[in-house]
Amino acid sequence: MKNAIGTVFKFGDNVDTDVIIPARYLNSSDPAELATHCMEDIDKDFVKNVKKGDIIVATKNFGCGSSREHAPIAIKAAGVSCVIAETFARIFYRNSINIGLPIVECPEAAKGIDAGDQVEVNFDTGVITNLTKGTTFQGQAFPEFMQKIIAAEGLVNYINAK
Repeated sequence: MKNAIGTVFKFGDNVDTDVIIPARYLNSSDPAELATHCMEDIDKDFVKNVKKGDIIVATKNFGCGSSREHAPIAIKAAGVSCVIAETFARIFYRNSINIGLPIVECPEAAKGIDAGDQVEVNFDTGVITNLTKGTTFQGQAFPEFMQKIIAAEGLVNYINAK
């Protein structure tokens, strides 16, 4: 699995799915359409500034709230290559893996990385490197089966390929 390298967008605790993709846009399941509204209620300039490969870093309980799969789809379709947080809501974690969005729990990285930092995530080892500050953190490496799901761009594609 290829490493993620990107600029960080930083968020705090309890970023819920209603902020990631507001309910008023749930009438669409088109990833490109969802991406145009990603994070707009918490950072109106997010979609203007995010570039392919960028990384979201947050603190506790990222993705809490309703269990909508639209939230990780919007993040991935916006170009985000990885989300790092102290903790994730369990259903968001599962939905992210199911749609092929890499997410890494690492409290130390969540605290030690700031907005605008350049970060590299090695999915094989779980090592997170803050290229801006020259610091590294040990996150959780993805098990091989999860890497295969993410590489296939999601669980449905992974199963269909088998």
